[in-house]
Amino acid sequence: MKEKAVVLDDQAIRRALTRIAHEIIEKNKGIEDCVLVGIRTRGIYIARRLAERIQQIEGREMAVGDIDITLYRDDLTTKTESGEPLVKGSNLPLEISGKKVILIDDVLFTGRTVRAALDALVDIGRPSQIQLAVLVDRGHRELPIRADFVGKNVPTSQAEKISVKLSEVDGLDQVTILEK
Repeated sequence: MKEKAVVLDDQAIRRALTRIAHEIIEKNKGIEDCVLVGIRTRGIYIARRLAERIQQIEGREMAVGDIDITLYRDDLTTKTESGEPLVKGSNLPLEISGKKVILIDDVLFTGRTVRAALDALVDIGRPSQIQLAVLVDRGHRELPIRADFVGKNVPTSQAEKISVKLSEVDGLDQVTILEK
């Protein structure tokens, strides 16, 4: 696949995350009883960045955790050489029952990843509310799932792909559209 266009550069990603942080605080009237949970892999780093922004704004730390949805996927695409799914485990800093969980992912596409994350969260505890924040919403939903907080809506065709690169994993911050 070749790069068609850069949708967000490092500054645009920073601005989008700052806006999402403000929206999370506003919608929840602060951060009391809220926890950010990133979906592996890039959702974790976005959640950590959001927590940093929220701390700068509110002056208080926000709990951040991560969740591995491998066993909840309906396609089980991540496999080891033995053909078994590679499970990395979830790391939640506190009990999520009764908390407002803000689920974080890099791209919202069909909704299947979010559905798997919802199933995983409910197996761990019973949050009072689950909200969804994504850096990019590219459309093409297969399930009735909608993000509460979106960094950027990027209409795409089915033949295109959104590539999110974050410095923690890829050495640079950039969101691009790829095409065949």
